[in-house]
Amino acid sequence: MSTPFLLLASSLTEIRPGLIFWTLVTFILVAIILRWRAWGPVLSIIDEREKQIRNAVEGAKRERAEAERLLAEQKNAISEARRDAAEMVRRSQADMDKFKDQMMADARKKAEEELANARRQIQDEKEKAIAEVKSIAVELALSAAEKLIEERLDDPKHRALVEKFIEQLPKDKPRSVA
Repeated sequence: MSTPFLLLASSLTEIRPGLIFWTLVTFILVAIILRWRAWGPVLSIIDEREKQIRNAVEGAKRERAEAERLLAEQKNAISEARRDAAEMVRRSQADMDKFKDQMMADARKKAEEELANARRQIQDEKEKAIAEVKSIAVELALSAAEKLIEERLDDPKHRALVEKFIEQLPKDKPRSVA
């Protein structure tokens, strides 16, 4: 049993020039056929894949540059919007201040008008009261004079005389009528 193993081992280590020649011829033919039929398409596929990868990388660079540009535009737009918002808030605050000042001025003016109107009304009422008091005083004076002289003084001249007398009374001290 050990013999076939020795034969196999000796045949592997034995140098045979014919086998070497045909092995080399076969290898060269297979290499030429592979180069002609397989290497060309394999290399063209590899070249095509390399071009696709290169285009994808360049596309990614372009897209990144575009994304960075858009990001910068968005940042600018956001900062512009913030400036606009701050300006609107400032204008709104200024408008509110103007409105508040206008409302205060209008309220003061209206209060002053109402105060002046009230003073006019008070003055009118005072003048009416004084005129009524004078009228009552004239009537009382005429009544007193009538009783004194026991005759009625209807003459407008006498009435005017009594009114003139009442107007000449001192005005600096208010007298209470009781």
